[in-house]
Amino acid sequence: MKRRNFISQILPAAVLPSLINGYSVRAMSPSPLLDAMMNLAAETDHVLVMIQMNGGNDGLNMVIPRDNYALYQNARSNIAIPESRILKLAGNDRTGLHPSMTGLQSLYNEGKLSIIQAVGYPTPNFSHFRATDIWMTASDSRQILNSGWAGRYLDESFPNYPTGYPNATMGDPPAIQIGSITSLTLQGPGASMGMSITSATSFYNLVNGMQDPAPNTPAGKELTHVRTVARQTTQFSTTIKAAAEKVTQQGTYPTGNALADQLKIVARLVKGGLKTRVYMVTIGGFDTHSVQVSATDTTTGNHANLMKNVSDAIKSFMDDLKGLGVQDRVLGMTFSEFGRRIKSNSSVGTDHGAAAPLFIFGSNVQPGVVGKNPDIPGNASVNDNIPHQYDYRSIYASLLQHWFCADNATLQAVMLKNFQQLPVVKNTACSNINPNILAGERLISNYPNPFTASTSVTFKTNGGHTLVQVMDTLGRVVTNLTDRDYAPGSYTLHFDSGNMPAGIYYLRLQNETMQQVKSMLKVR
Repeated sequence: MKRRNFISQILPAAVLPSLINGYSVRAMSPSPLLDAMMNLAAETDHVLVMIQMNGGNDGLNMVIPRDNYALYQNARSNIAIPESRILKLAGNDRTGLHPSMTGLQSLYNEGKLSIIQAVGYPTPNFSHFRATDIWMTASDSRQILNSGWAGRYLDESFPNYPTGYPNATMGDPPAIQIGSITSLTLQGPGASMGMSITSATSFYNLVNGMQDPAPNTPAGKELTHVRTVARQTTQFSTTIKAAAEKVTQQGTYPTGNALADQLKIVARLVKGGLKTRVYMVTIGGFDTHSVQVSATDTTTGNHANLMKNVSDAIKSFMDDLKGLGVQDRVLGMTFSEFGRRIKSNSSVGTDHGAAAPLFIFGSNVQPGVVGKNPDIPGNASVNDNIPHQYDYRSIYASLLQHWFCADNATLQAVMLKNFQQLPVVKNTACSNINPNILAGERLISNYPNPFTASTSVTFKTNGGHTLVQVMDTLGRVVTNLTDRDYAPGSYTLHFDSGNMPAGIYYLRLQNETMQQVKSMLKVR
């Protein structure tokens, strides 16, 4: 299913916009079509902050090859950064950064930044919409998934969410996105695992107990009433406000920098004690087809401003986390839906391309540059792309295993295949993790998983009518394993997959008004 169709079909019935002091919180309600992550629960205070750079960032002008500078300059002479202006990295004479990125240069030199070269995937897609979906779901280029990789992870840690939440174990939202509607990255098997705060202004309205004034129209009083009722019924507003109010002083952030405004909120909530594991923030403007640089100085212009905003925001965020005493809890990463072409165009810009570098930052990274500078042909054409050295899913798999502490068997089931582990997180990050604590109850599961021919399905029912189905990735029912009334208790059924092809399937439990979805993987 195309994401546009998915959104158009699901959102009108499944998205409930709630307003907390003037900002909207949106959460997707259950859909049986979505994937679930297997056996990845871990009791951890580790936090991942994802920075989405919307538009397709020109990675070749962000992380610049010093060891083959002549070829780089020849391929993009109208936008190339002068060699003398490239920021040098301590202990690395091959690679440098855009001159606007002094903040990230400092973090690299402090051992708090990892640069992964040429991240992409086979058969890249150059559509903004589809390429973004691929990165968010961790799918192959031609595979459609309707759940996000982080959402699948969070679903395993917080089973049956949002039913029964907040609770004594988890009183906070599993994930928070600041800006726009909740990302597909955070979509779990039955619901979005995150909530959205639409703007930094809205967040401070919440903290300060302020509400955006209703318009002076006949519907103004009704709107105020709706906002008030919605605010009173929003589950997590109290805990978010309480966490924010614990922090009365923070470090200095740059003004006029929307990304910095978002990261400042994240730092405040982390320090305030929220158990939220994943935060997403966004910065746009990276679709630089034209006028990417200033005609008189290629180190200035649109892309330079973007590089400065990203760099300054991350550096201020890291300094703030250090000052607040929580820097060891947080790891961050940047990503964009694709890179740009090797050769610049005649409009002083760059066109949609393939692979690009990304950053992972934090006090627990293994610092350095992973991979080599891209090969640049001497006669680069407008169609030449940077081939990927590392599959983007290797980044996810490495973070899941070494930051969120998943085991190898689970990773294969979750990521659908094995991916290379990259040295981006310190080996000690998972030394004190308990992998057996859940914040909710898993009501349906199967063993073995993955399976080759048959598997045992165990489910729990509260009594009454109970339905257990096997569905494919298109949401079609393969078989009903049971469909009858039960006494309360736990039961086990045998499932023989017969000649079903290998791939992902879904177990769906429906017990009266309650449902839960769990994925399983058939292998050859």
